[in-house]
Amino acid sequence: DEKTRQAMGEQAIELAKEVSYSSVGTVEFIVDKNKKFYFLEMNTRLQVEHPVTEFVTGIDLVEQMFRIASKEKLNLNQSDIDLKGWSIEARIYAENPNRDFVPSIGRLTKLVLPKESKNIRLDSGVEEGSEISRFYDPMIGKLITYGKDRKEALSYLSFALDNFLIKGIDHNINFIKNILN
Repeated sequence: DEKTRQAMGEQAIELAKEVSYSSVGTVEFIVDKNKKFYFLEMNTRLQVEHPVTEFVTGIDLVEQMFRIASKEKLNLNQSDIDLKGWSIEARIYAENPNRDFVPSIGRLTKLVLPKESKNIRLDSGVEEGSEISRFYDPMIGKLITYGKDRKEALSYLSFALDNFLIKGIDHNINFIKNILN
């Protein structure tokens, strides 16, 4: 809820001030069923989930990180940052759920990606013909969706997942869609 989110944000800002942190970073908390939160960790780098934050704030965090590194003064204050809507990230992996999620290695013989829009973003470094190797992370991409509320963000996620087609040399790579209502 907004009250808990506000309190967590205030704690994150105090922590960053206390250690004189001046860049893009992430402070993580765990929240219990009574909405009491506990500090987990601070990551002094851009997290892979940053597109979720970019969708709900409208702020390009990579750009801001470069500005800070270039010693530029930022043109925004904490009070300028407004959260709007919902965003969800799904990671697409070439893994075999029938074999304890070991990487499904081989060449991507067919790869059809969902069309990106103002509500659908795909961050990926593979293309049709790419090799999924046992020596690297088998992540095919991160699919990030945005909506005015959770239901709409989930609807875009479901639509985008339905428009993915991935086939490998020996087998199809299957998605597991486990979306909570």
